[in-house]
Amino acid sequence: MTVFDQHQRLLFSIAYRILGSATDAEDAVQEAWLKWSAADRSQVADPKAYLARIVTHQALDQLRAARSRRETYVGPWLPEPVLTADATEHDDVSTAMLVVLETLGPIERAVFVLKEVFDFPYGEIAAAVDRSEQAVRQAAHRAREHVRARRPRFLTDRGRQREVTDRFLAAAAGGDINGLLQLLAPDVTLWTDGGGKVRQARKPVSGAQRVAAWMAGVAGSPYEGIAPADMRAEVVEINGTAGVLFTGAGRVIATLTFDLGEDGLIREIYNVANPDKLRAVTRG
Repeated sequence: MTVFDQHQRLLFSIAYRILGSATDAEDAVQEAWLKWSAADRSQVADPKAYLARIVTHQALDQLRAARSRRETYVGPWLPEPVLTADATEHDDVSTAMLVVLETLGPIERAVFVLKEVFDFPYGEIAAAVDRSEQAVRQAAHRAREHVRARRPRFLTDRGRQREVTDRFLAAAAGGDINGLLQLLAPDVTLWTDGGGKVRQARKPVSGAQRVAAWMAGVAGSPYEGIAPADMRAEVVEINGTAGVLFTGAGRVIATLTFDLGEDGLIREIYNVANPDKLRAVTRG
């Protein structure tokens, strides 16, 4: 195994958390490989830090370009889902956390990822984002406070998350609105990302009654030419937690993930159906 191969998973993990897109993260890793291949590696004392710096630079460039494109995105923009292995990922890769990271500026986002998730030293982070160490420390503090205010640091029991997901899927498939209402927080919000390419709500759906009615309604309706009887829903691990993968007509058509509150009720639902964002889960 080459030095690059040893760190490739780490590089993807950094880029994905900075970008919120598996496709873009793969591009960033590829660019890092090209620069690593052309570098004078005899002068590299710490390959891990060097590669992390390269991929962070590349991801930041891509993020700045993506920000302008997202301003004209049709409907809510959600991160691209990825399948994760059991117990290998944590809350830092959840859809809810990635949504919060979207509200940070590019530098603060990169600093938060490198420090809070991967515990890089401040000196190495400063080199990766082209800032002084003092500026990085200040950015890290601002990012921590920002994230803490929007994402309380408690981890939902994995068993409870799986139970809620199973019950939600059963209730939605059966059109059981009362069953859904038992699982939803009163102020729950449903976010659907179709990117204007498939039929989805273009604004968030809020409130338990409206969300329950919406979910029960779509479960019994054809979707993109696929009849309900020809759709399959499977509970899998998506972004570090139990989620639902929908398939039909030989392709992945959507994913569904949930963010639970401390009371165990669903407070956010994230539905990704934009075909361009389903490539990573399609590849598995």
